[in-house]
Amino acid sequence: MQGNLRLDGRKFDEIRKTTIERNYLKYPEGSVLITQGDTKVIVAVTVEESVPRFLMDTGTGWITAEYNMLPRATQIRNQRERERQRIKGRTHEIQRLIGRSMRAAFNFDKIGERTIKVDCDVIQADGGTRCASITGAFVAVFDALNYMYNEQMIYEFPDYKVTAAISLGIKNDKILLDLNYEEDSKVDVDFNLVVNEDLELIEVQGTAEGDPFSRERLNEILDIGEKGILDVINIQKKILNLK
Repeated sequence: MQGNLRLDGRKFDEIRKTTIERNYLKYPEGSVLITQGDTKVIVAVTVEESVPRFLMDTGTGWITAEYNMLPRATQIRNQRERERQRIKGRTHEIQRLIGRSMRAAFNFDKIGERTIKVDCDVIQADGGTRCASITGAFVAVFDALNYMYNEQMIYEFPDYKVTAAISLGIKNDKILLDLNYEEDSKVDVDFNLVVNEDLELIEVQGTAEGDPFSRERLNEILDIGEKGILDVINIQKKILNLK
């Protein structure tokens, strides 16, 4: 990093180039390919005519998620998790985060006793895969709900707030927005934020990898994170033709 630019030419508070391609797959009710820098995630949404046992006969629905990284999404091949006989704790953490974020974004009470299942598959990883998954998932779930509405599976489009996620870090006393892998692997503080269009916080994940950080620094991180979130939400709204 030199001057006010990072090694990839971005400003410290600038997000990576982000694109979202809707209807990327033929069969799911909603699907996208989201690209943020060199990170690429396919999100596919399935509507199932059932709910978990604890929601049976309640009239309400559910949103849940699964997350996976392909073996050659990274520079060195990773073993498939099914070959390890168990799913890693990191994978559980990320897919629960995606599910919580989507349940906070949409009023799933109005979908009837149905489950919206979000599958996020990372096909190329260069940092921020959980954040890209959440941002892409919002668009894919929105399209799945639109499918349900058009097919008269539901008669009222559920309330929602456009929701996105962004990563941040601190390195050499500089706050960096939307980390790529090289930055993420070297930062002293690592952050992930999930925020909606009203700047309401859904999730704050922050860890000191090296030196601890102050309350004042936390406020700076949140301010820069909000800027990045709004940049991403503007992209989502443009893709979805929302005001």
